[in-house]
Amino acid sequence: MDELDKPLELEELEPESEIAPHIEILFEDDDIVAIHKPAGLLVHRSYLARREHFFAMQLTRDIVGCHVFPVHRLDRPTSGILLFAKSSDMARELCEQFASHTIDKEYLAIVRGNMHEAATLDYALKVELDELGDKDVDPNKAAQDAVTSYRPILNSEIPFASGRYATSRYALVHLSPHTGRKHQLRRHMAHLRHPILGDTTHGDGKQNKFFRTHFGVNRLWLIAKKLSFNHPRTGERVNIETELEQQWLDLFAGLGWQEEALSATNNAIQIADS
Repeated sequence: MDELDKPLELEELEPESEIAPHIEILFEDDDIVAIHKPAGLLVHRSYLARREHFFAMQLTRDIVGCHVFPVHRLDRPTSGILLFAKSSDMARELCEQFASHTIDKEYLAIVRGNMHEAATLDYALKVELDELGDKDVDPNKAAQDAVTSYRPILNSEIPFASGRYATSRYALVHLSPHTGRKHQLRRHMAHLRHPILGDTTHGDGKQNKFFRTHFGVNRLWLIAKKLSFNHPRTGERVNIETELEQQWLDLFAGLGWQEEALSATNNAIQIADS
């Protein structure tokens, strides 16, 4: 499973909030609905978060006025596009597209260190098991194929020490997973020694601490930016894209990326689509 499909983690859970988070509808018709899920919101009820009051599935149901069926998962700390079906038949067809890897998923991430070359990483991943949810899974299961394309968009170096170096370097990266493994994007970037900022499982703890203290935001810097799939009823290709949250724009300013960054980000996404 990848970032759209991973189980939720105990370490990423935070105290419940009494205020329902805002859910933005990005696309809706008689068969499907896509929302922008904010960071910190669970997709649906979980044994790991019994105290939680709000879930993307229930909030979406209340907005559209009918039951919705999840067809993939976006983990709690990741924000961005989350797709639901309005019937079990539509859900089954969309799930088949995810399983056959005909759905294109595009992400943006902030990673540690500057990056200068685009490439595709083919690096098999061992199954990561949850102590409760995966108790019946064979822990000796062979590593599974995992492939991710990555493309650096912008680099930054700020005059603040976050370790043994006098400055701190970061990159804005476009990521496209071609397979669906648990924590694939996070594990692949960590393998490249460019962990995603805010990743408490596979990231750099010291860098995470500096980043959230310096910029005053505690989150995983990963967003599901675009999703492309074949409509299960019409067969037409549907392209859904979401906007960056204000947190990202504020961070861009802190990293020295102004209008140039916004333009470069949009151009990178368009180039990736061509």
